[in-house]
Amino acid sequence: MNEINEEVNVQSQSQSQSQSMILWTWLITFAIFISMVLFVVMSTTISWPGILSLEMFRANETTPLIISEVHDHQSQGEVTLGSHYGIGVSPPPLSVDDFYGHITSGVHPLPTIIEEEAKLEQGLAAARYAIRKASLVDHIKTSNRSVYHNPSAFYQSYAEMEKRLKVYVYEEGEFPLVHNGPCIDIYSSEGIFIHEIEYGGAHKFRTKNPHSAHLFFLPFSVTYMVKYLYDPKSHDAFFHQRIVSDYVRVISSKHPFWNRSSGADHFMVSCHDWGPVASRGNPLLYNTSIRVLCNANSSEGFKPEKDASLPEIKLIDNYISPKLKSPPPANTSRPYLAFFAGGRHGPIRPILLDYWMGRDPDIPVHEYLPKGEDYFSFVLSSKFCLCPSGYEVASPRIIEAIYAECVPVIISKYYVFPFSDVLNWDAFSIKVEVSEIPRLKEILLAVPEDKYLRLKEGLRSVKKHFVFNTPSQKFDMFHMILHSVWLRRLNFRIGWIP
Repeated sequence: MNEINEEVNVQSQSQSQSQSMILWTWLITFAIFISMVLFVVMSTTISWPGILSLEMFRANETTPLIISEVHDHQSQGEVTLGSHYGIGVSPPPLSVDDFYGHITSGVHPLPTIIEEEAKLEQGLAAARYAIRKASLVDHIKTSNRSVYHNPSAFYQSYAEMEKRLKVYVYEEGEFPLVHNGPCIDIYSSEGIFIHEIEYGGAHKFRTKNPHSAHLFFLPFSVTYMVKYLYDPKSHDAFFHQRIVSDYVRVISSKHPFWNRSSGADHFMVSCHDWGPVASRGNPLLYNTSIRVLCNANSSEGFKPEKDASLPEIKLIDNYISPKLKSPPPANTSRPYLAFFAGGRHGPIRPILLDYWMGRDPDIPVHEYLPKGEDYFSFVLSSKFCLCPSGYEVASPRIIEAIYAECVPVIISKYYVFPFSDVLNWDAFSIKVEVSEIPRLKEILLAVPEDKYLRLKEGLRSVKKHFVFNTPSQKFDMFHMILHSVWLRRLNFRIGWIP
């Protein structure tokens, strides 16, 4: 009898232990699940604090300061990235291995990552506050204030960028398609930016620690994809999309940062006409990431609130034509009212050429210059330089006109001007509608002399923003491109929100 009782007790203890083990297993599993959910949620949070708008640089209107970016978010009317752009795609969660890898890593343990991300966002919040405050106070002394929408806001934003901004450049990819780009001809902006941020004097903005980065650069070159891989006989219009898709797949599977933000804090730079099409290789790159494009066509998916316009500049041996480096003195007479020479490309130029070519000696318009004539001699001898769009909206003639202090007359549809967040293009250029091409002479002759002189003065003031220097210098084109990306990063918050 005693043996039976002992056997029953042993069975009861065994069952109790088994039940306890099952209970603990469920508790541990549940705890891991909850931890993973919290980690994914906090690491994929994207919101707009409603503190800084790009429109702020275009107006001096009084706007109340909002400093609660780390407190009551719902009261600020913020939206998530997916709902704002209608993407409807959630980033894939980290795998269990990735999750535990972050926790157990001796290099970047999870609490440290959270602290670093929180510190980054607090710094951006302080930058937004400083910019907003500066925008309400007129304290900047500059030679020509009219070329900026709000000079105080711009100079404060630039100072905050120099003080805080860190960019992580992905190391994945090999030459010549990645970490390289063209530094001559009309796609120079793309290559020079890549070279400067990779190998030039921009090291103060670059960080090797991705957890301390505000922005992540995808250093591929669409121009070199076309140059080295495109076969016209193949009629393959999507080869660059596959390359871009593969690149994003590699960096998003190897690193957590793309999935954390759905690519919102990542940016690409492309001056090739096919840059926008190539970015369609990944839906998030196209819809969410910051695309810095020469082909800044608002009718073809370019979104100024998240994308940035890249100046198109034609360089010869890494430099602008020597003839444009020293334009004639301001009081030098320019015999021609306006000038254009260029091929019959796109929908606008044929209209200009058909109406004005050979019509008026005051406005020499050529499809091809006569033999022996020099293009830049005409530019330097003209008061206004006609800059119609070709196949795409951008044209290197605009930057050449700025160098030559020949007032650009921009004839284009849907073109978002470079650096137009901060620069007031009305202060140094003239916009003419396509329908007004027959009235060009009438429009230009109607510009009063004092306004023309102010426009030329504006050109001299903004020229520094369109110059590439080696190494880069403050306020030059490299820094202005970076500032355009910085502005867009200021407009949303990513990561852990206390």
